[in-house]
Amino acid sequence: MEKKYMRIGEVARIVGLNPRVLRQWENEYPMLKPLRHKGHRYYTKEMVELILRIKSLKEKGMTPEGIRRRLAEGLSDEERGFIDILEGVKGEIRQILEFMDACERKRNQEGL
Repeated sequence: MEKKYMRIGEVARIVGLNPRVLRQWENEYPMLKPLRHKGHRYYTKEMVELILRIKSLKEKGMTPEGIRRRLAEGLSDEERGFIDILEGVKGEIRQILEFMDACERKRNQEGL
C-alpha cells in the first residue's frame, strides 16, 4: 500500500534536495504548500511530482519567476517545448512574408 503522505526528510531523500531547500521553495512557489500538523510538514505524491518539476526547470536555468509562470500555465515541459517550436516556425513564416513583400515592392518600383 502506497503512503498517502510523506514527511519532509523522506521527500528530501526522494528528490535529492536538502530539507532546507524544500522549506525555502515553499516561500518561492505558492503552489507548493504541504499540509502541516503539530509542527511537521506532510507532502502528497502530487507535491513530490511538483518538486521534481521545479527542480528540473531550475536545472534548465529558469528563474523562480519563470518557473512560477510556467507552472501557472499548467503546461508540461513537452507541451511548452512544442509551443516554443511553433513560435519559431511563426517567426520564420513572418520573415518569409517580409521577404516576399520586399520583393514585390522592388518589382513595383522597377515597373515589372
